[in-house]
Amino acid sequence: MTLNQIRNVVAIAERGSLRSAARFLGVTQPSITRSIRELEHELGVTLFERKATGMALTEMGKAVVRRGTAIQHEMRRVQTEIEQLKGHRVGNITIGLSTVSHIALLPRVIGTFEKRFPHVRLRIVEGLFPTMERELQDGVMDFYVGPLAHDSHPPEMTVEPLFANSRMVFARKGHPLAGARSIHDLTGARWVVDALTLIGGDEMAGLFARHGAPAPDIAVSGQTSLSTVMALVGSDLLAALPQQWAPILQNTGQIIQIPIREPLAAATICMVSRASLPLTPVAEHLADLFRRAAIHHARTLPGSMVLTA
Repeated sequence: MTLNQIRNVVAIAERGSLRSAARFLGVTQPSITRSIRELEHELGVTLFERKATGMALTEMGKAVVRRGTAIQHEMRRVQTEIEQLKGHRVGNITIGLSTVSHIALLPRVIGTFEKRFPHVRLRIVEGLFPTMERELQDGVMDFYVGPLAHDSHPPEMTVEPLFANSRMVFARKGHPLAGARSIHDLTGARWVVDALTLIGGDEMAGLFARHGAPAPDIAVSGQTSLSTVMALVGSDLLAALPQQWAPILQNTGQIIQIPIREPLAAATICMVSRASLPLTPVAEHLADLFRRAAIHHARTLPGSMVLTA
């Protein structure tokens, strides 16, 4: 198996046809066809099936593309790291950030990073670790910063806790339960949960159970931040969101915090990267900026605790 063969397989998978892949790579179609046949013969499997819509990957082909894409990223990473070690501030970095990390950390990081590395292209993906894990494993993503479920500690990943966090209860302005001061005062209320902050019915039930309160009634499960906010504004639903949401939601003038006295823990904010793959110098610098931002942020919020050195 050669790098050119890997390149060809990935190009066909991405472009959907031999002709398009050959045009993209600047090679002849017969040469790319011969390359694929030789690789299939070497591996003893079929990588593509010809269909009316183009070339479709077989299951074996999908495995080759996944590993091949990772190899290509590693080759580019080698080139980037050498350039950076030579003192050139260039390259591409991809990071994953949860909503909380966007709100609490990114504003303290992005300006400093941009000034120091104006020629480095930064790609930011919003989401939670389960949606980032494949890209982290394949080396496509450099690191992730956000909450991590207690049972989501893959052995091939390095997990660095940054700070402990807590939640607040939010409702629309004028909500009938605006005067509540205890979680027990919220019994019977209906709730919206937000997948982007790592909380669901089971997590909510656990939070309430710790204070001897019955499990809440989950009425709506949102997949985006916008779903959660709009559900709060337009109904009597409640939401338990990380405390970092407070200034953003309250600045709308339509959402208030219900200041209950019981503490509601939120998932710890962590930094996750691939254990077997050290970050490039510039990516490591960016990671350190996030660590510093996390320390500062945790020291300014009640209920937070610094976990990183």
